Amino acid sequence: MTRGAGTPRSLAGRCGSANWVCVAQCIDVTCVDRCLAEGCEKALDALAGCAARSGCGPDDSDCVEKACGKQCDRTFEPAPRSPEKETPDPCADGSVGSGAVPKGMVGTWSLEAASVRPEEKAKVVGQDEPQDVKPRPDFERTLVVTSNGCFLLRTKLEDATLGRGSELEVRSWGAFVVDEKEDTVELRTKSGQAVGTVCGKPRVVGLSKGKFQRPLYKYELEGDVLGVTAQTTAKQTFQFRRQAEEKAK
Repeated sequence: MTRGAGTPRSLAGRCGSANWVCVAQCIDVTCVDRCLAEGCEKALDALAGCAARSGCGPDDSDCVEKACGKQCDRTFEPAPRSPEKETPDPCADGSVGSGAVPKGMVGTWSLEAASVRPEEKAKVVGQDEPQDVKPRPDFERTLVVTSNGCFLLRTKLEDATLGRGSELEVRSWGAFVVDEKEDTVELRTKSGQAVGTVCGKPRVVGLSKGKFQRPLYKYELEGDVLGVTAQTTAKQTFQFRRQAEEKAK
């Protein structure tokens, strides 16, 4: 979905902001894998190898931080503490939204499944004709849609992906533009952030300078299920389910 979303840098093999810009626009986990493969996959593998050799317990992040701190700093870029502050609720800014959206689309949606891109079907093991792939256990994708037409896409990357002592929630937000006559929705991304803990330290990586795309989808809304199909050659489809009302925004 996002190969053109800013070319991820390969600065000394580090994972940098361009990788997170790429991740911020992903819906499915295979897209995230492609983003991380561009410049930082080997660095993450090396970091995981350090943790495995450290002799630290599986839940002893302090031990891993001491043993692999320098390796971790070499893995992620930039290393210094971020000057940017976290934006916890970007949709609170009324200027971000596109206006009213259909009432049934307002709420918080969790990704349930995504179809397989044609070039990736061969990678799905154990299926002759793979149709869709459910998110792996360490991947959580959420779409928040507000009544004023603002969207917030959130991807949680945990230590299984980033290595022990590192967790990030990668976010992008902007205008959720719905055309009810054409049954389409466009995500006009304005900005984003990667927020969490990197190498045991709090981090806020600003993504406002990233080159965000404006993907267009056909949508189908049936009660608590929202299906979207990318208007691209691959026609990749994604299925979301509405979260419990008390969790919805």
